[in-house]
Amino acid sequence: MAADALGNPVRWLLTGGQVNEITQAPILISGLQFEALIADKGFDSNAFRALIQALGAEVVIPPIKAAHRKLPEYDRHAYRERHLIECLFSRLKQFRRIATRYEKLARNFFSMLNLASTYLWLA
Repeated sequence: MAADALGNPVRWLLTGGQVNEITQAPILISGLQFEALIADKGFDSNAFRALIQALGAEVVIPPIKAAHRKLPEYDRHAYRERHLIECLFSRLKQFRRIATRYEKLARNFFSMLNLASTYLWLA
């Protein structure tokens, strides 16, 4: 899921539980305009960092220490704003159908996610 600077949902993708989120990250950010991309260590990839820099944005992703010989720098102060996406997930989980995943079909769950996200935008 991608969120704006206010923590509102902008774009989301639904994948299986076994799919690593870094594989979907380039698709998720394609077409979006942003000054900085803040993400957790799960998105630490040289290819993804290069893609963000090619888009002219600042990379705010803490490095995985075992994956780099020389650790890339990131803005620790800006990284504190990542709590907005965590708060967004918390607000989405206030919807019982989302939190307990009553919908067994992906299309139905995605529809409920769309409905809940629309409600968050309007609230």
